[in-house]
Amino acid sequence: MPVLPTPLSHAKFNLDSSGVAGFFGGEGAIAAMATVHLYHGRRWLGWYNSPGSYTIAKRFGQLANTRFWKGLFPGRSESPAIAFGLDVSSGPKYVASVSGTEMPTGHLGYLTLERSKDEELPVVKVPGRETAPGTVTLLKLQDIKYDDTIPKQDIGYALLALIPIITSVATCIMCAMVYDWLCSSMIFLGIISSGLISLVIGSGKLSLKTVDKPAPGAPPGDGMLLADNAVVVVKGTEKDVNAITKGKFMLEMVGHPTYNRIGMCSFLLLVQFFLQLLVIPQGTLFGQIMFITSLGVSWVYNSYLSSLEKEKIQATILFRKLGNPEMQKFELGTRTSWTVFACLLICHGMEISDNGVNPDKIIRKFIANDTIVWQRWRGKVVQQIKNGVSNRLSVLELTQDDRNLRPSEVALLTTLLADAKAAFNGYLEHQSRF
Repeated sequence: MPVLPTPLSHAKFNLDSSGVAGFFGGEGAIAAMATVHLYHGRRWLGWYNSPGSYTIAKRFGQLANTRFWKGLFPGRSESPAIAFGLDVSSGPKYVASVSGTEMPTGHLGYLTLERSKDEELPVVKVPGRETAPGTVTLLKLQDIKYDDTIPKQDIGYALLALIPIITSVATCIMCAMVYDWLCSSMIFLGIISSGLISLVIGSGKLSLKTVDKPAPGAPPGDGMLLADNAVVVVKGTEKDVNAITKGKFMLEMVGHPTYNRIGMCSFLLLVQFFLQLLVIPQGTLFGQIMFITSLGVSWVYNSYLSSLEKEKIQATILFRKLGNPEMQKFELGTRTSWTVFACLLICHGMEISDNGVNPDKIIRKFIANDTIVWQRWRGKVVQQIKNGVSNRLSVLELTQDDRNLRPSEVALLTTLLADAKAAFNGYLEHQSRF
């Protein structure tokens, strides 16, 4: 006799297999699984009946790299870092301040730029005209330790997994108490398969790899990450700056290069999916409801994990690895003003010469216009920087030769010089912070 009488045993309807199979999707489960490397202890908390077993199996089974697994899980082979969203975005262009070298950056450059756009980051607004506001952010890097440790997020968020774990175990026991061994066994199989793949995937070792030993005598790595209306001025040795410009998150999984363990776990998920299609409709209505309840609670938890800003979490982890450097963010009202401000930050504390930092080359990265007005404006700004920044800013004034230009050109040059003065004054006001 069952421990409890079977609830709903006299009901006249049954949940068919198509309803059970299609009730929940797997995209949220995949997004949740992609966070397993970002939290301490997350790999040990996957023991619940997760929805989307077929989608998870097809997605991560493609990591397995043998002829058998490729036949079972066809698709494009990707590195683990790409599969888990750790190396998927193209970053902004980086321009070195001394050499003028331009290079594209990758995912870590993208994370750095996005970090500078964070609304929680304090911003100092520099007074001046406003037409096309932009931000200039100063990031100073110091003595980054290139070891194999990555500071992950606290386990607190991951501990919420106890809710679907308890629910899955409880529903499994409830089914057993009414002797619905079919539904009970399917819930149990879901717990085991989900827990195993979380354990295997979570065993991957996350690290930051880059060119950490530049050539002897290499110049400072100072430079700029350039976006449409945002600039990040990065200062530090080439070794440190390389973390952002050439660095990557690497994920070393157990079993490289075949990843047979991932293949076997994905195969188990596939078997689970087909067994559930066949077995669950044979169970009692109560057991089917318990099965769907376990999936529903797990789906809510997966949705919660997938709703977290994964890139923001990655940026937090990256900056912890960089030593939590402070970002100083400034907002200026025109392209000319934030161009001058960025140039001043780059030139701060640097030798200004043809062999050192060349302000003219830096400004041309932003504004390459070569009309007479822009030539004169650029020449005055560069000369003022070379003469030294002072409260007088005497170079940023119209000369008699300038007044001989056409009235419209004089008006434009006057406006552009006012923008430059706003940038210089903002720099002078906050110079002690640089």
